[in-house]
Order: sequence, then structure tokens, then C-alpha cells
Amino acid sequence: MVNKSEIKEHTQVVASCGTHVGVVDHLDGERIKLAKSDPESGGKHHYIPLEWVDKVDANKVVLTKNHEEVFSGWQEA
Repeated sequence: MVNKSEIKEHTQVVASCGTHVGVVDHLDGERIKLAKSDPESGGKHHYIPLEWVDKVDANKVVLTKNHEEVFSGWQEA
């Protein structure tokens, strides 16, 4: 499990395949809320469970799921 304090606002979120899926707006409990201003969001906030996070490095959050799984499984606000 990733230390959620490592996940910072405005950090890029990428799927396991390397595809950009969003930008962190903020943490909401055990979920990451993605910014609705990001082009991938379609103008809506989306939520990704923290258990999907594989690792966090200096400039991105990497997920355990590929982009198709992310886009079909994320929750809309």
C-alpha cells in the first residue's frame, strides 16, 4: 500500500500502460479525486480508489490498471 501522504495535488496520474488518465485534484478519504479541468476528464471530476495506486514518484502517480480499466472503472462525481 502506498503512503497517501506522498500523493500531492496537481500530480499527473498515469495508467500501468503509461497513458495519462488525469491530474490529482485532492485526496478524498481513500480515493483520489481527479481535476475536472484535465482534458481526459470530459469536464467532470472522477474518483480513483487508492488501492489502484502502484507507486508514486517525484512527478507522477502510477496505477496498477491500464487506461481501459481506469476509464471503465472510475467513479464520476
